[in-house]
Amino acid sequence: MTMGKALGGGSSINVMIWARGHKADWDYFASEAGDSAWSYERVLNIYRQIEDWHAVADPKYRGTGGPVFVQPAPEPNPIVAAVLEGCGSNGIPVFEHQNGRMMESKSGASVIDMRVRDGKRQSVFRSYVFPFMDRPNLTVLTGAVVNRIVFDGKKAAGVEISHAGAHRRIDAGREIIVSLGACHTPKLLMQSGVGDQAELQRFEIPVIQHLPGVGANFQDHVGFDCVWESPKALTPHNTGAEVTYFCQSEPSLDYPDIQVCLAKFTKTSAENAAKFQPPANSWTLFGGLERPKSRGRIRLTGAKPNDPIQIDAGFLSHPDDMEAAISCVEMCRVVGNSASMKAFTKREIMPGKLSGGDLENFIRDAAVTYWHQTCTAKMGQDSMSVVDGSLKVRGIESLRIADGSIMPRITIGNTMAPCVIIGERAGQILQAEHKLKATSRAR
Repeated sequence: MTMGKALGGGSSINVMIWARGHKADWDYFASEAGDSAWSYERVLNIYRQIEDWHAVADPKYRGTGGPVFVQPAPEPNPIVAAVLEGCGSNGIPVFEHQNGRMMESKSGASVIDMRVRDGKRQSVFRSYVFPFMDRPNLTVLTGAVVNRIVFDGKKAAGVEISHAGAHRRIDAGREIIVSLGACHTPKLLMQSGVGDQAELQRFEIPVIQHLPGVGANFQDHVGFDCVWESPKALTPHNTGAEVTYFCQSEPSLDYPDIQVCLAKFTKTSAENAAKFQPPANSWTLFGGLERPKSRGRIRLTGAKPNDPIQIDAGFLSHPDDMEAAISCVEMCRVVGNSASMKAFTKREIMPGKLSGGDLENFIRDAAVTYWHQTCTAKMGQDSMSVVDGSLKVRGIESLRIADGSIMPRITIGNTMAPCVIIGERAGQILQAEHKLKATSRAR
């Protein structure tokens, strides 16, 4: 699984889609945390504060003047209008933008909201950190690897790092906030002695705190590529992904559990590329499961910092996910083969009219990550929770986590924006607890 080993992390290599998460997600977070500060209404207020929305004003849902530049994909390719028409003709309502009302609904389609300004990527680092790089109380240390957290009893006292060929220790004056993502946050915790006791004892790691949920509950949006040949190649523009739609795998749901994004290029797994050999002048509908029931796990392979982790994604391990995946592929084909798409469709390459076991085999071969790895140090109140509602690691003093690993359940849609909210909530919590003075935000 690829990851962003750069300032800005995943936001420096992703498709720059700004997707807030569904109302049901944030209300679930609040319920799990036992804290209304995580509720949809409270989080919506944060979104309005941090956004710098460049499109038709929508003060109920969008904000201006914040550090996060967001706009709908500008001057989208004509295929975008065709996709939206195909959605509308198949019962999926079209919205003014993909956040706001659409994320309170059961289904919807829109032009994608993206973090691109004047053709340049707007990473989270660029928006939040770069404007303050000249501050004396901020040090950004690149090329450093955190080896472990150092404890004084049950208190996180500092971190040991490798940098410039030397091992160094950095002591913490107040707290340590871990933000390494859903794969490496649990790794650091476990190698530092915080995790499932049996897992740590496998590698003779002294146990500081037994927390069986560390590394468990791994979730991701598993995706499936459906590909059509175009009469001519689509002109590259924006990020190549300009439109998305959300729908349900079954009518009884009160939230969307399928997302589909258009990619104006050929995209497929290695297995299906070899089998179907799609031509270069193709486009893709990349469908994903937004509420997978399958769960994976992050495990150690050793006690040393350079020992790799073992990622068991667990994709399609729950039988209900295969049923949802079949519906997902069907909803790609329904829109992709709709009348509005005829000008862009020479022929359907994959999957075609497969059914039964053949369709299931196609889905298993097609299954790839949506790069939304989350939930491996979840927030909550049960025995598998790793952090509480204030992001404190349970049983440990002066240690918090602020990244996608704390999600109790993966959010609906791309996960960059919810991760920014987790960072914003961490800032609010630290500011209140340590009585820190608020500073003005950078544009």
